[in-house]
Amino acid sequence: MPASDAVAAFLRKVESLPQPVRPASGRRGRLIFAVDATASRQPSWDRACHLQAEMFLATRDLGGLAVQLAYWRGHREFAATPFLTEAEELARRMAGVQCLGGQTQVLRALRHAKAETTKERVHALVLVGDAFEEEVDPACHEAGELRLRGTPVFCFHEGADPRAGDAFRQIARVAGGAYAPFDSASAETLRALLRAVAVYAAGGHAALLRLPGSAAQVIAGQLPAPAAAPRR
Repeated sequence: MPASDAVAAFLRKVESLPQPVRPASGRRGRLIFAVDATASRQPSWDRACHLQAEMFLATRDLGGLAVQLAYWRGHREFAATPFLTEAEELARRMAGVQCLGGQTQVLRALRHAKAETTKERVHALVLVGDAFEEEVDPACHEAGELRLRGTPVFCFHEGADPRAGDAFRQIARVAGGAYAPFDSASAETLRALLRAVAVYAAGGHAALLRLPGSAAQVIAGQLPAPAAAPRR
């Protein structure tokens, strides 16, 4: 699927979600940015370091965003930062991480996000990775638990591993989120996806459709109008 079609499909999925993700008045949207930091991911990690500021910039006029970076690497290593509200601090922490060989820990990331929702609402979980080496059923169970808590999962899949693609699609579907692939040369696609989810987490459907000056705005303008609320 071409990158432009993938982004369009992602945004259509976001617009179709039954309950808009909208933080309470006066509160920042809370987003967990969970990234595979195993050895194969170093080039993409470096790109993400440069792109993450887009999430903060895109939501500046919507009340802002608090982002928690979570990552897995090596032998069962999993780490998460506090929720950060400054792009510079997130970039500093990301720059200090070196990717290290190991197996995927997507299930652990999903369980971590669920634990965070018991403290305060998390408006979106973003998973970025290129592989899935776990059992899909437990991951889908945790994805369903997140959906019940109002936390959709957005899976951004780098590369063309069919097993990973199938698993990420299922996780996103069960969690009430969205799936989109991207390739190692498509920094612009990843930028558009991250900005779109950030705006969605901070301001809901209407804010996403108003997203200015980006590929996401062009694509959103081609989407059908939101369905009217049914009459009581």
